[in-house]
Amino acid sequence: MTVNGTALSTDQVQLGVVRAPSKAGETGELSFTVSTLDGRPVTQYEEAHDQRLHLMVVRNDGEYFRHRHPVLDPETGVWTIPWTWEAAGTYRVFTDVTPAGGESVTLSRTVEVAGDYQPRDPEPVAKHAADGYEVTLEGELAAGAGTILTARVGRGGEPVTDLERYLGSFGHLVALRQGDLAYLHIHALDDGISGPEIRFHAEAPTTGRYLLYLDYQAEGVVRTARFVLDAALAAPGAREHHEHHVTHADHHH
Repeated sequence: MTVNGTALSTDQVQLGVVRAPSKAGETGELSFTVSTLDGRPVTQYEEAHDQRLHLMVVRNDGEYFRHRHPVLDPETGVWTIPWTWEAAGTYRVFTDVTPAGGESVTLSRTVEVAGDYQPRDPEPVAKHAADGYEVTLEGELAAGAGTILTARVGRGGEPVTDLERYLGSFGHLVALRQGDLAYLHIHALDDGISGPEIRFHAEAPTTGRYLLYLDYQAEGVVRTARFVLDAALAAPGAREHHEHHVTHADHHH
């Protein structure tokens, strides 16, 4: 299975230098340009999930994940967004785009942020609690096969059934492989149900540890739940089943 998001270029486009504050706590802007291989800025994009570009930023150890939507200057092709780093470390900046008339691509670059850096070693966890919400991720990842992951959202011990659509769906799941932060193929299975369950079809390219981030909207606020799962080898026959798996799922999240 091919992996996505580990390079700053494809055979069509490239991600330019990412400019951002150089140290933690400093207020400023994050900016970058997507250009063709001959250096011309790309200024025309197709929309995916209600946006022309999805910016995902995460520290290399999996901490401090953010999913944002910068603003494009149509004259220069420069994307910008106000930005402050919460902590020092090495970060991976992902841009998920579809240039007009082209294929959808995920490009990435690393950015160094100065300061005292205390890396964390992520351990497997399938539950996340914050702001009174509890989210549990059910299901497993299997190397080389497709599996179903189900996020179950609760509040105060009760199921949440009033989730709100965010970027056209009730939930968006980003999964990154620990080690190279390869970007996984995750497809939302939009069942048209506003909770408590949000289902996804996931494909893990290899065994290993994966960092997962679920964005969902409740009470008008976009919230992020974080999980860590280990992918085991797919059971015999799972790959053949996966080849015949047909879904009307959309790209990525």
